[in-house]
Amino acid sequence: MADPVIAQKGPYGIELAPGDYWWCACGKSQKQPFCDGSHKAAGEFSPKKFTVEKAEKIFLCGCKRTGNAPKCDGTHKSL
Repeated sequence: MADPVIAQKGPYGIELAPGDYWWCACGKSQKQPFCDGSHKAAGEFSPKKFTVEKAEKIFLCGCKRTGNAPKCDGTHKSL
């Protein structure tokens, strides 16, 4: 399996309202950090669904190599 595309070498800090979201795991989405279905062409990566319980700012992984998907864990600092 190939590595995902690095969308950006840092997290996306985003204010999110309560609800369900799909984080892009392949790095090819044009709507980063969210999935737009681009992974379907390669078929190697699937988006990660996550739920926000209350409005808050979340730092979502941009390098696509976090060990805590979809949240940033600082892995980008070693790339």
